[in-house]
Amino acid sequence: MTVHWWARERLDYQDGELHLGRQNLANLVKSAGTPTFVYDATRIAQNLDRIHTALDKHAVEHEIFFALKANRYLPLVTFLKLNGRCGLDVCSPNELRLGRQVGFREEQIVYTNTSVSKEDVEWLAKHPRVHVNVDSLSSLRRLATRCPGRPIGLRVNPQVGVAYHDHLAYSGDKVTKFGIYADRFGEALDIAKALGAPINTLHFHMGSGYMTPDLATFDRVLSRVHQFVGQCPTVTTLDIGGGLGVSMRPEDAGLDLDQWATVIARHAREMGVKIQIEPGDYVIKDAGVLLVEVNTVETKQGTLFVGVNAGFNVQNSYAYYDMPYAFAPLRHDPAAPIVKLSIAGNINEAIDIFGKGVEMRRPAEGDYLAIVNAGGYGSSMSSNHCMRGEFSEYILFDI
Repeated sequence: MTVHWWARERLDYQDGELHLGRQNLANLVKSAGTPTFVYDATRIAQNLDRIHTALDKHAVEHEIFFALKANRYLPLVTFLKLNGRCGLDVCSPNELRLGRQVGFREEQIVYTNTSVSKEDVEWLAKHPRVHVNVDSLSSLRRLATRCPGRPIGLRVNPQVGVAYHDHLAYSGDKVTKFGIYADRFGEALDIAKALGAPINTLHFHMGSGYMTPDLATFDRVLSRVHQFVGQCPTVTTLDIGGGLGVSMRPEDAGLDLDQWATVIARHAREMGVKIQIEPGDYVIKDAGVLLVEVNTVETKQGTLFVGVNAGFNVQNSYAYYDMPYAFAPLRHDPAAPIVKLSIAGNINEAIDIFGKGVEMRRPAEGDYLAIVNAGGYGSSMSSNHCMRGEFSEYILFDI
């Protein structure tokens, strides 16, 4: 065992070689090649169990719906179905289709989207037991007209939020496209009443990547939501979205699930609602790594660049959201000097950087690295930019 801030029970060095679960990654890369995403099924299950345990401890009636947009690797989604500890949160007809294909029942799926098209409405009409949260008066009007009497959820915008990066904030001082604001909420209720659509759920999502220091803001958000619930006595369920944060740097506080559940329990009791959660990153991010090969080690104008055979089109969290990665050589060489370097991808774009000012042991060309905490929003957001969209995916089981 070695001392690295990112190391944990199922991700660390054994005899100088990096293991994820029981898998020696240096051995896996010989057959799998690179770039390759590798996911640990046991860690995924443990992350789901941690959420359930925290909420159960505080007697919060709840359901978990995994945010499919975070990772839709088919064997992984099939594992979630067989594990039986969550449903799916989907945001498109194709995501809904995938969920049904791997065996999730309609009632195990929540559909929340924005800018809903008429084709989306027709698709939802064919799946009457899927629960739908609409985030605009337009969507409400069209879905309620097409599906008379169907219970519907309303996504609201409490105008308070927090996130790891501004681009991940869905609610706050800045106006966003998401949700129905308080000034038009009464109008939404009038539309629902006129069209005979029961409103049984309120939904919000304040932002992605919140951690323990942000729980005071989370508390304020839930207080704002009280005002919406108070206007709609038919509401029985509050969907708090996702956004649960994962530590990306040594100084990150992480999310204390017991404190988080304490806040939820108090508000759930006061509002008299059951809770739905839609985690994506919290379930999958730290259960996955991206394996890459070093192809270039070269100093340019005083900066040491390490080039790898993947780009931001395969994993974009740093390029898009300034979310830092940790980097772990598959073989730990204690004799290699610790240097400061930048890790660059193979795409012809200036933003194609995985990290700047990274302090780590100097790799050599031909070495392999694991990009840690890469399980979420990687493969599912990938593109074929520069025709370099190729990668592999593996899921590991202990059996």
